[in-house]
Amino acid sequence: MNILSAIIVFENIHEVKRLFHWGPIIALTVIGVCSSMAILDSIIWYWPLDTTGGSINFIMLINWTVLILYNYFNAMFVGPGYIPLEWKPENQQDIMYLQFCRLCQGYKAPRSHHCRKCNRCVMKMDHHCPWINNCCGHLNHAYFTSFLLLAPLGCIHAALIFIMTMYTQLYDRISFGWSSVKIDMNAARHIHHPFMPFSIAAFAATLFALGLALGTTIAVGMLFFIQMKVILRNKTSIEAWIEEKAKDRIQYYQTGEDFIFPYDLGSRWENFKQVFTWSGTPIGDGIEWPVHERCNQYTLTIEQLKQKHDKRQRSVEYRVVEDYNGACCPLGKGLNTFFRTPCTEEPRIKLTKGETIFATRGTKWWMYGDKVLNEEQANVGVRIRGWFPRRCVEKCHYDSANNSASEEKKEQ
Repeated sequence: MNILSAIIVFENIHEVKRLFHWGPIIALTVIGVCSSMAILDSIIWYWPLDTTGGSINFIMLINWTVLILYNYFNAMFVGPGYIPLEWKPENQQDIMYLQFCRLCQGYKAPRSHHCRKCNRCVMKMDHHCPWINNCCGHLNHAYFTSFLLLAPLGCIHAALIFIMTMYTQLYDRISFGWSSVKIDMNAARHIHHPFMPFSIAAFAATLFALGLALGTTIAVGMLFFIQMKVILRNKTSIEAWIEEKAKDRIQYYQTGEDFIFPYDLGSRWENFKQVFTWSGTPIGDGIEWPVHERCNQYTLTIEQLKQKHDKRQRSVEYRVVEDYNGACCPLGKGLNTFFRTPCTEEPRIKLTKGETIFATRGTKWWMYGDKVLNEEQANVGVRIRGWFPRRCVEKCHYDSANNSASEEKKEQ
């Protein structure tokens, strides 16, 4: 019993540690600044005890804050749901349709993906969000999307309070001349509420909070529309990318296949209900899913296996000609490499002269690929992949499909 209690305490401490990351720190700071300044300014502008409108305004403001924090912390601490370690399908014949995760020592269930940050295979993974320091997936997708909706709405309300507070407080303090405008913060105000003075510092803080509120409204609002776009098609951001690659693969090889995304139920309302429910718990167990009548549980996983095989076939072998220390913005690799580093949380990998890399994608100045490992590393499931400067490698001038290094890479 003591061991079980210790495990529970350890897990709780691990979850609380999610707060001590730059993403939650910045997000909670923005929420705290906007909320506290909106509450203070609403007292100055529209004293809640004087009128019914003031009371409603104040209650709505508190309501926004509570709802935003409720959905934010649920998205963070409820988590996306994880595939059990060493998971296998009940029917052993279905293993041929699934990818094996060496790190979790189990098979990836349909719609699941391994997250390098969480170090687990995540149910219906959409993406790893640094702002909640957790993945967005099956169990917390509704909470995360609700947060993306409520945060802009709360910020719009706060921005209106900031604007009206500055307007009403400066109205009797601004005097216009022929060639100048003067602001006297000590002038008498038209509305007297001596409870809180509106000083120059309060004006500066309100202006700063207004900028935060407007910026948050635009940035988070765009994320909300992106999420709703995929939810109404019963997809995730990863699955939308898989679907695009499926179309490209079919067009490239002219296979004549008719790829149907299996989880789109044909109705936006039905797709919506897969994520948002009255109970707050999404439909499904995170492993088996409702699918299109012309598809089965493994339609998408089979497509992923095809894409993985195609990726191996089309990867290009490079040899490292210049050492690289894995820095995000390396100073010694040229200005273009420094300033055009990929804007992603995907890792950079260290390179040593003479190593071999199989590149799968890239930009003009950076490339992404897998490092060819020795036999010992490959046997324990180690995989090193990430971004590296293009200038550090040169293309091998022979057919990589017919050499032993290529065969070793394919075994990984």
